[in-house]
Amino acid sequence: MEPLQPHPDFVDAVRQELSDWRSWLARAVVLAYAAAAGLAVVGFTALSDLALRGFTAITAWQAWLPFVWMPACAAAIVWVTRRHVPGAAGSGIPQVMAGLSMQTPPPQLGLFVSLKLSLAKVLLTAAGLLGGLSIGREGPSVQVAAGIMQSAKRWLPEGSGITSHALLVAGGAAGIAAAFNTPLAGIVFAIEELSRRIEQRSSGLIIAAIVLAGLMAVSVFGNSTYFGVIHVPAMGLGLLWPGLLVVLLCGLAGGLFSRLLITSLSPREDRIGRWQRVHPVRFAAACGLVLALIGWVTAGATFGSGYGFTQGLLAGEAHAPGLVVVLRFISTWISAACGVPGGIFAPSLTIGAGIGSDVAMLTGDHAASAALIAMGMAAFLAAVTQAPITAFIIVMEMVDGHAMVLSLMAAALGASLVSRWISAPLYATLAAMQLQRLPVTDPPVRN
Repeated sequence: MEPLQPHPDFVDAVRQELSDWRSWLARAVVLAYAAAAGLAVVGFTALSDLALRGFTAITAWQAWLPFVWMPACAAAIVWVTRRHVPGAAGSGIPQVMAGLSMQTPPPQLGLFVSLKLSLAKVLLTAAGLLGGLSIGREGPSVQVAAGIMQSAKRWLPEGSGITSHALLVAGGAAGIAAAFNTPLAGIVFAIEELSRRIEQRSSGLIIAAIVLAGLMAVSVFGNSTYFGVIHVPAMGLGLLWPGLLVVLLCGLAGGLFSRLLITSLSPREDRIGRWQRVHPVRFAAACGLVLALIGWVTAGATFGSGYGFTQGLLAGEAHAPGLVVVLRFISTWISAACGVPGGIFAPSLTIGAGIGSDVAMLTGDHAASAALIAMGMAAFLAAVTQAPITAFIIVMEMVDGHAMVLSLMAAALGASLVSRWISAPLYATLAAMQLQRLPVTDPPVRN
């Protein structure tokens, strides 16, 4: 039997802690950058909301204008991205995962995360929302915050013990925490999707940085949820079969979406793939035209991130016919595949909410509509990302009380399982594609 460890001497422990100025300086630097990352995401949120309102004003001015505006915006964004900041394309989560990979040497981290890419991500994603594309700001917030946190490395004293890996994990998770106003979801996202583990020697500081970034959002927007509060009736066995149907549909649709997106973003030798590779700007313009047509058919229901549409569903002020949900699915896929910077979290929540609403209408269980919508949001997001715990916690923060905790958890886990039968993990696969941008060098040594 191993001997028991003696209790520390309180006075000696305090003296050693206070005498280590390098440790305190490192903590101060990390927490200062975490606050800056949180405030940057807050500013990103405000700019995105302004862009969404701008597109609404454009469509209200002239109904035909999206047929010109959306192709022009998509083409311009893709041209700027490919010419000046190729690392800003897509959602941003695969770039952070690529930066965390052991295959990425420290000198090449700038390909995936940097202050330049963070600024470009903010401006180009907002431009996409101004262009009416079906994208979100939550995934890009991960890359934005990670780029800011990574820049703290230059100010850390030698021997601080805080690695680039720890800073990237803290930054990426801080982006989720600030974007959704949910620090707990940020911590879980760091463990489930980014790192799979947190370094023991700096785990407390990493968690503190994530929480601090989330508190920056709380200090500006208040202690409110992302979509407002969902009030649900008492859960009963009558919700079992409609709930299972929501899980199955979201799992199948989410797996299909993930597989389509991976296929679209992979090098292809078919006619469309060759055209996209040779003429990416023209391809983006064509995608913008298709998105404008879909938006016109749905009376604008597929424009933008879907934030307002989802709020309407939750409040019982809107409905989502099956065709609208399918067309939102297609719009989100086209928007992500055309090469613009932008995420899929918010559109995925909208699609899941639409599926839940349709199942409630199909089964005639209107009293449980809010519960099925919430389950659909968690299930579809989990199916697309294959990160069920993160998806469940994000949506749980939108529910008033704990009546749906087990239902949301079961929905997320079940849909994620179904998705795994259809598609490879989305972000891990896209991160592997990002790693192909690395120059061929000797195996790296990471600190």
